[in-house]
Amino acid sequence: MSGVVRVSPRGAGSLRERLRGMLQRGMAIAERRLPALTRLRRVEPLPVLLDRRRIYVLPTRSGLFFGALIAVMLLGALNYNNNPALLLCFVIGSALHTSLLHGYLTLRGVRLVQVQGSPVYAGSTMRLRFTFEAGERRLRRALCLQRGDIQACFTIAPAELAEVDIDLRSERRGWLSIGRVQVYTRHPLGLFHIWSWVHPERRVLVYPAPEASAPPLPRSGEAGARRNRRGQGDEPHSLREYRVGDPLRLVAWKRSARTGHLMVREFETPAGGDVQLDWERVGELPYEERIRRLTRWLIDAEREGLRTHLRVPGSELGPASGSDHLHACLRALALLPRQNA
Repeated sequence: MSGVVRVSPRGAGSLRERLRGMLQRGMAIAERRLPALTRLRRVEPLPVLLDRRRIYVLPTRSGLFFGALIAVMLLGALNYNNNPALLLCFVIGSALHTSLLHGYLTLRGVRLVQVQGSPVYAGSTMRLRFTFEAGERRLRRALCLQRGDIQACFTIAPAELAEVDIDLRSERRGWLSIGRVQVYTRHPLGLFHIWSWVHPERRVLVYPAPEASAPPLPRSGEAGARRNRRGQGDEPHSLREYRVGDPLRLVAWKRSARTGHLMVREFETPAGGDVQLDWERVGELPYEERIRRLTRWLIDAEREGLRTHLRVPGSELGPASGSDHLHACLRALALLPRQNA
């Protein structure tokens, strides 16, 4: 008979559940008995002060090498009763101690006062701006901020604020938590890695990703006050300077040659009333595709200067136009409940 033990999928799943339960119980016990080890995993309100209780220190590879070097030199100096060698060991040891103390004082007292991030569309990169200050009037050099594989270094001048930016990839719409971020330094000699964690209670909004190839805006909405809008129609209206993305067929070459820079013909077409963007009108699409198409239509309508009236489950916005209305509509789409929720 074979000695191979087969585990059924049901048994493997129950084993994973038991291990997960044991891990959760262990974390709960740690939260109750060892709060100093686990408190930095919880979100905390701003400002966040880096004091002595939340600063950690470990030697780097260079620090370990120097420690081993001092130990070997000290053994040799004691064995041969060599006073110059003993003096050299003490000098290197004092350099190690000074490096540790200087790095610790560089990080202690640093305060995170603000975290800012502008909304972006899902799938794009969001830039987060962290603002730091230091209570004491001395220069804080070679501080670094790291989240995952992304890091940025900065310096805090006396009595000034320091701003540092890191990029964060946004994968899906809705609220995006910043998560834990490491603040560290290896100043001045790179012998010790001195760090602390900050977990700010901040969220940034991620708008839905617009549909790449959406159909034209629906023009069959309720009639509104008809007005002319500038766009690519049939009646020439005026000339303007070339902008990136304008088709070359609209360039007024003769006028551009006279003025010395590219000029583009702008047309005027009669526009209809308010654009009605209704959740039910795109009901043939999957749930997330509906959101992406409405996002694209909102962007296109705002680009063309049209007023929009958005109806989604639980919200109705407009008719209105402008950047404030656009952001309010995109926010409503971003915060729609997920289909599997």
